[in-house]
Amino acid sequence: MNTEDLLKEANIGSEINDKDTARLIINKDKIIDTNEVEGLKVDAREIKDGVDIKIRLEKNTVIEKPVHLCFGVTQQEAVQKIILDIEIGDNSSINIFSHCIFPLAVDVKHIMDGKIRIGKNSFYSYTEKHIHSEEGGITVIPKARITLEENARLKTIFELLKGRVGNIDIDYETTCMDRSVMEMTAKIYGKSDDIIKIKETGNLIGKWSRGVLTSKVAVRDNARAEIFNKLFADAEYARGHVDCKEIIQGNGKASAIPIVEVNNSKAHITHEASIGSVDSKQLQTLMSRGLSEDSAVELIIEGLLS
Repeated sequence: MNTEDLLKEANIGSEINDKDTARLIINKDKIIDTNEVEGLKVDAREIKDGVDIKIRLEKNTVIEKPVHLCFGVTQQEAVQKIILDIEIGDNSSINIFSHCIFPLAVDVKHIMDGKIRIGKNSFYSYTEKHIHSEEGGITVIPKARITLEENARLKTIFELLKGRVGNIDIDYETTCMDRSVMEMTAKIYGKSDDIIKIKETGNLIGKWSRGVLTSKVAVRDNARAEIFNKLFADAEYARGHVDCKEIIQGNGKASAIPIVEVNNSKAHITHEASIGSVDSKQLQTLMSRGLSEDSAVELIIEGLLS
């Protein structure tokens, strides 16, 4: 598989030749292509087994078109380390699509260590889409520490589009200042002997700050999932919610630990967690319409993760 195939897997087509679309394409530890747009500076440096990346968005800058990051490995065995340092200036906006592609992985480790600061009155969206091999031979370890300044907004989505999970261990922590808003969502389907670990923490330390942590996970066969979501509120009128839903099939195992901690009488946080098999009423309804049990289960899970 070459880099062109990698881009096809990521569904990156015309963007590769669009001078108005910012992008950074990496195959293992090699920078394949990069393009900057006005107001956005991308400084990428090749290091041993990976790339060190600094992204700077100037203040008062709105990037209209999504920025494309592609972190891929075309080998069956490899280590890829991504060091990511992002600064979003005040009064700015950016939407990043991050494609992580390991279609041939037999023994691949992808490690990401991110530090992100979102300036005052700014918006930062980060959608992370994964494509894995069917072998499950991938270990993904993403870690990020994120700070939202006053009135900043953060939206993150993590999802597996194709292939098996393998081993995944997510560790994200966000700190919210006054009137900032965070939404963090993870959607993963584990099969065979996949292992899913999600740890997401939100620190609501600013007045009127808000946060939502959402995890939607399904496991079947012998897959395992461990979800640890925590919201901490230490400021007046901080508001938050933790929502964890897990579906188990076969010998799958799942645990969910939603933690809410409130240290201010004027703050309010709620949580909801559910673990179980697919809804029997939904299952019977779909089967009555001609679907097999397996097809009905897959459709229900697809609905959960949509």
